[in-house]
Amino acid sequence: MQNMTLWLGLAGSIVTVLACYAGYLLFKLYQQTQRHKAFLVRAEAEQGEKLKQRNATIMESVFIIANAGKQAQCDMSEVSIRLYKLMEVLQAEKAINFALSYPAMYELYQVVKDMPRGEARKILQKQERMTLDLERMKAEARLQDSIKLELDAILATK
Repeated sequence: MQNMTLWLGLAGSIVTVLACYAGYLLFKLYQQTQRHKAFLVRAEAEQGEKLKQRNATIMESVFIIANAGKQAQCDMSEVSIRLYKLMEVLQAEKAINFALSYPAMYELYQVVKDMPRGEARKILQKQERMTLDLERMKAEARLQDSIKLELDAILATK
């Protein structure tokens, strides 16, 4: 009988130690989960702040280019290309559907987007360059007034 009591006491002690260890592990898991949740909240806040900063930097460039276009310091086709490329990478609440918001600039962009620029343009023969220039100039002349109104709208959001 005394032997059985000793075994029961020993078994009870082992179960108690294991239960305490399981409780300790559960507590550590709870702490780790809380740290992980806090980390995720911090990371999301930082990501949101970086996104806002990135959008602000892009919009600053957009305003500079729109102002240059408004003051005729830059060809309208160049303005359309640059603004389209900048505005298509805006994210979150700043995302813009360029085709719907600025149809004249989008139309001009569609005309000039595939035209060669820089070194690729220099390689073209003179006749090809003149043909492309004529096409671009016609589109610019036709859309210039509408584009200036759209540039005003962009600058008004400043």
